Amino acid sequence: QVHVVESGGGLVQAGGSLRLSCAASGDTSGLYIMGWHRQAPGKERELVARIRSGSELEYADSVRGRCTISGDNAKNTVYLQLNNLKPEDTAVYYCNVRTIKRGLTDYWGQGTQVTVSA
Repeated sequence: QVHVVESGGGLVQAGGSLRLSCAASGDTSGLYIMGWHRQAPGKERELVARIRSGSELEYADSVRGRCTISGDNAKNTVYLQLNNLKPEDTAVYYCNVRTIKRGLTDYWGQGTQVTVSA
């Protein structure tokens, strides 16, 4: 089992910045991907950014250039720096941890609310 804990959400004005953190603990020996997804009201959950195999970065088109994902492999922690936030970035942000120890298994955090006011 992997336990996922997020922090760092909040209310920010358009154009502002936020930094989200996610830490994975427990059986992380097969850790493959750590990343962030988000879900806005009435919409499906979507990928924001992720790190694969500790170094391969992937970003959604909607946040590329405004978002930086980074990680600390030794701490099994990933960070999401969001800049120039827009009201359409308002959503619950979920950290996702994917392991490959016994096939692909996804673990999710409880989510953290990001609200961007116009």
